[in-house]
Amino acid sequence: MDRKEINKIRKLKIRRVRAKISGTPERPRLAVKRSNKNIYVQLIDDTVGKTLVSASSLELKDIKLNKTEMAKNVGKLIAEKALKQGIREVVFDRRWYKYHGRVKSLADAAREAGLKF
Repeated sequence: MDRKEINKIRKLKIRRVRAKISGTPERPRLAVKRSNKNIYVQLIDDTVGKTLVSASSLELKDIKLNKTEMAKNVGKLIAEKALKQGIREVVFDRRWYKYHGRVKSLADAAREAGLKF
């Protein structure tokens, strides 16, 4: 498969997931973006298209952590920021990523820190 076909498949998967979920002010969407080195998370209110809270592995000072441990710390960080804003319940948007590895560890850490999915 060439890059164009891979991007088409990726966009279809993202649309499939997003068709089933959307964020509201009471229950925003927890969107995960993963790159080769970092992981990014946002709480998004889709009714107005506004990002309420964001966190990423770039905010962490510890360089010696592996990617899974960084994802756990980002999950804890986003949960702390969300609880400060008064957000307790979210809808999890994994995009086209499988619920495995870094995405799963981020979600589990956010749950342990107090967010409800």
